[in-house]
Parts: sequence; C-alpha cells; structure tokens
Amino acid sequence: MTEAAMFRKQLPVGSIGHRASGWWGMLALIGTEAALFAYLLFSYFYLATQSQNTWLPTATPSLHLALPNTFILIASSLILWWGERAMRRGQRLQLLLAIGLALVLGVVFMAIQVQEWHTKTFSITDNAYGSLYFTITGFHMLHVLVGVLMLAVIFIWTALGHFDAERHAPIAIGAIYWHFVDVVWLAVFSTFYLYPYLR
Repeated sequence: MTEAAMFRKQLPVGSIGHRASGWWGMLALIGTEAALFAYLLFSYFYLATQSQNTWLPTATPSLHLALPNTFILIASSLILWWGERAMRRGQRLQLLLAIGLALVLGVVFMAIQVQEWHTKTFSITDNAYGSLYFTITGFHMLHVLVGVLMLAVIFIWTALGHFDAERHAPIAIGAIYWHFVDVVWLAVFSTFYLYPYLR
C-alpha cells in the first residue's frame, strides 16, 4: 500500500476531540442566530404592550398540538445527548439509534407544526400578530429543517464508520446546533402559547 493510500485510509471525518474549529464556528453561528430570534421576540413583546386593542386575533392559543410538539422536540434533544455520550464510549450502534430517533422526531415535529399552521384562522398578512407568528415559527421551522439535514448527514457518516471514541467532532457540533434549536423553540412556545394566558 502506498503512503498516499495509507493517509487516505487513516483520515476520518472530523478533528480529535469535540472542541475543534468547527465547534467554535458553530458557537459563533448560534450567537448570531440567537440575536436574530431575540430581536424578533422583542418585536412581539413590544407590539403586544403597545397594542390598544386586543392583541390576539382569536382567543388564547390552543395547546392541543403545540404542547405535545414541544415534548417531542425536547425528547429528540435528550435522545441525541444520550447518543453523543455513547459515542464517547465508542458505542457506535447506540449513537446510530439515537441519531435515527432524533431525526424521526424532528420530522414529526415539522409535520405537526405544518398541521398547526393550517389550524390558524389568520394569515401572515392579516395583522401584526399574524406576521410575527408565521415569521418566527417559520424561521424556527427552517432551523429545524437544517438540523434534520445535518442529522441525516451525521447518521450516514456514522453508519460508514467515520467516527470513534476519540474522533467525533461533527457529532458534537451537530448536537449543539440541535440543542440550540430546542432552546429557541422553548422561547417561541413560551411567547406565543404561554404568555397570552398571563396577560
């Protein structure tokens, strides 16, 4: 075997450890996206407090779909954390199971969110509330879609055996993004579905 062939065989995906350059790049991306969500949610609270009339276009929002969907996203994050811990011990099959389950739960979340949108009696162009609701939840849905695609790539790489207990930086980087998506949803859910009950 030539030296170049040996080098190709020994070069797995990702750096050693999970604090690779991609980790810091992901943290920078998360900081930027978190600021954008903060601005959008600030807009909601500002307009809600300035509204002279009823802020909500209908009665208080139903938790019928949104609450179970919240638990689905939280469960996906916990499962992915469980899988990431398994990879640190070199348990690739457990990681594959965890990524697969998180991936499925992410797709289920998106399907339920689309169903939730169809139950709304208002649209994005009806009023300020509708504009903010569909913009913020739609922007979050886009982040979930990116996370699902990221998990799909990581699942394939894991199945191909690119990671081990020492070298698994892309898993940690993908997981931190997925946890960020979860945290953002908790803020969005609290804003649109819980806050109206406190007003």
